[in-house]
Order: sequence, then structure tokens, then C-alpha cells
Amino acid sequence: MSYVAWLPSDEEDDFLQHLRDHLDARVELITGRSVPHGTRVDGLVRGVPEQEHLLACPDLRHVFIPYAGLPRATRERLLPRPRVAVHNLHHNAASTAELAMALLLSASKLIVPHDRELRAGDWRRRYRRPQTALLAGGHAVVVGYGAIGQRVAQACRGLGMRVTAIRRTAGRGDRHGPVALAPPTELTSLLRDADALLLCVPLTDATAGMVDVDVLAALPATAYVVNVGRGPLIDERGLFEALRDGRLAGAGLDVWYRYPRNEEQRSATPPSEYPFHELENVVLSPHRAGHTRQNEALRAKALAQLLLAAAAGEDVPHRVDLEHGY
Repeated sequence: MSYVAWLPSDEEDDFLQHLRDHLDARVELITGRSVPHGTRVDGLVRGVPEQEHLLACPDLRHVFIPYAGLPRATRERLLPRPRVAVHNLHHNAASTAELAMALLLSASKLIVPHDRELRAGDWRRRYRRPQTALLAGGHAVVVGYGAIGQRVAQACRGLGMRVTAIRRTAGRGDRHGPVALAPPTELTSLLRDADALLLCVPLTDATAGMVDVDVLAALPATAYVVNVGRGPLIDERGLFEALRDGRLAGAGLDVWYRYPRNEEQRSATPPSEYPFHELENVVLSPHRAGHTRQNEALRAKALAQLLLAAAAGEDVPHRVDLEHGY
């Protein structure tokens, strides 16, 4: 008997073709707005399942979110269904970690203002007192030690930095190889000698606003902040004012507080109510860490691996803890 998976969404044809290329006869993939009457559905591929989808699948065993993260509505709808395992994808971990490091390097080396001025033939900044930072020998604090955070920590180690990672389940003195692990309660104290704070944690009730004005104040004025998690992890006003007033050296931000609500707004939506774009020490990126040319092929392959594991009766990777929200 094959494992039946229903994908009730309008995915692009190239993604579906990539997905089918990685599946075999063990998985029957149904696409479309509904399933044939009487068909048993074992797995539902949907970021935010509608109630009608769940009602149409009384035998449902798995929900596969076809991207990273856990939407709040999905968590709320699946919490009352403990028999249904929810899984998401980590296919974008490498690209997100790469952009985190690009933002850190760009901010600490003032890549953007140097580039902008040299395009106009202006070399004067080169002959001023250097304002760029040396990261080697510094201390990086990585918040979130999952698929992305582990790659970021490894990259920081490659730059010659000492790394401490904040992990919810960590105990005092825990280590993961050369990386020291610490619980969230130690974040503020760790930041007092930090050269970089990199946020790689999802947004949950527990992490929203975790970097508030007091946490920001614990950072040295020479430190850099990188956020590839979600904007509301950091107090919006507090971050802007710390950067504006020189209480932080700089920041690289890929996630924000405002997003376009429709296609018309895509060309005219400031990412914050505060003018981050006026600050020279901030590198702005429009939430694109997972966007690479290879993304759809990687996403399809990652989803296929979950479907094939379910079909084989194996432990399916990347199960989401609905109670904790990731």
C-alpha cells in the first residue's frame, strides 16, 4: 500500500517536477484543491492547513510544512490534534547561514559605504582613521543552535572567533565540540564581552522581544548585531536608537517589522517605522536569506526525503515541537 500525500496548493510546475523526480512508487502524490472521494490521505503538504483540509483527511498522520518555520495558525490548528506529527524543512539552512555571515562581514567592514563612495570616484574614506573591525580573536554569541545556528557558529569559528551558542535545552558548562553552549538566562551576561550577536532563532512566544533595551545595553559599543531570525526578536525602537546614537557599531538585518501586504506595496514599503535606511552603519536586506537559484530544487529534495521516510515507516526528520513553537 502506498503512502498518499496531498498537496492542495498552487506550487510552481518546476517545483512539482523536482519533487516527483525524487519520489518513487512508495508515495502517491495528489495535487489540486481536493482529493478524490474516499481516498485515504496519510500526509498533507501545506504551510497553513485550512480546517477543510484537515476535515477531508480523517486518517492524517503527518503535516509537512513545505518551508522553514511554523506559522502561528498552523500551530493553533494542530495543537488539538496530537496524533498528527508536524514537520518542516531545513533546506535553506546553508543559504541563511551564508547570508548571516555576509551581513556580519559587510557591516563590520563597512562594505556598503566604501562601495558607494568609490563608485563616485571618492577615495577619501580610505585615508581616514580606520573604522572597520577585526573579527578574528573576538567573541560571537549565536542565539539559536539549530540547523542555521550551527552553521553560523562553524563559520564564526572559521574566522577565528570564540563562539558561545544560546540553546533552550543547554545547561551550564555544556559544549558542542569547540562551541560553548548556554541557556537563554545567561544571554545578557554573555553579551558584555561580545563582538557579535547573531540571531538564528525562530519567533515564538518565548523569543519575541528577547533582545530588549536592557539586553542591547549589555552589548559593547564596538559590537555588531545580525538578525536572520525574525524582526520582532529585537526591540525595534531600542535597536534603531542604539545604532543611531553609536551605542552599537553596526548591524546587518535580513528580517523586519513591516512587510508589503500586496504586490502594489512591494515598491514602496519601508521595513520599519524608524529610518534605518538613514544609518550608515546598517546593512539592509529584504528577507531573502533563503532565496538562491538552487532553492526550489533543494526544497523539493528535502520534502521528498520526508515523504519517503514516512512511506518507509521510518522516523521522519524535522518534527516540530508544537508546544515550544519550533
